Amino acid sequence: MKQNVYLDYAATTPVDPRVVKAMLPYFGKYIGNTMSLHHQGTEAARAVEKVREIVAKALNAVPDEIVFTGSATESNNLALKGLAEANPAKKKIIISGIEHDCVEKSARWLGLRGYKIVRIGVDKEGMINWDNLKKEVDSDTLLVSIIHGNNEVGTIQDLKKIGELCSKNGVYFHTDASQSFGKEEIDVGVMKIDLLTASSHKIYGPKGAAVLYVRNGIKINPILHGGGHEGGLRSSTVNVPAIVGMGKAEQC
Repeated sequence: MKQNVYLDYAATTPVDPRVVKAMLPYFGKYIGNTMSLHHQGTEAARAVEKVREIVAKALNAVPDEIVFTGSATESNNLALKGLAEANPAKKKIIISGIEHDCVEKSARWLGLRGYKIVRIGVDKEGMINWDNLKKEVDSDTLLVSIIHGNNEVGTIQDLKKIGELCSKNGVYFHTDASQSFGKEEIDVGVMKIDLLTASSHKIYGPKGAAVLYVRNGIKINPILHGGGHEGGLRSSTVNVPAIVGMGKAEQC
């Protein structure tokens, strides 16, 4: 009798049973909206804030720098489009040639709106061309966005080296760490990362929860407008069970 063996963990992981157990009360016992002032709402909000602390600690960030979103795709769109809209003076964005489609297509979308998009090539092992990156970073550069762990070949970029280059030149640095968060050590302070994307379903958590880390002091505009959730950066009723699951997955 044939048995199916699932190996596509770079695409998504199964949800750990411990994560499912942690999520269950937030489907029934604690079902409140985090924006509500009654007991159910405050219990839900308290659970979300606990996870915000967990994720912040994992990144060596502070809790109010953590914005919960619905997916890494949303986080990456918010990072590129939100930053560009809030900081229109600079019109150059640098990405690598091996970014996930959500970064590549966000950059392409901005390119149709007057931004100069520069794609840095990689070598046969998937490492970015460092000399080209140094050459392209200039006074008109708003953002450098380089994926940390590549989703196809697994190459791990040197975030500290890139972050130091960006910091030295007054350029924002974003990394899509969807594949590396929870697996590789990431310190946003040491690595001088300004924005970072992380995802729940890559670390045995549920789909429907992700994070955008935004360093305090960085101006970024929302791409969703509504009730002002997540400090006004991501309106939408908060997916409490999924966020709780992400926090538990990070701790497992």
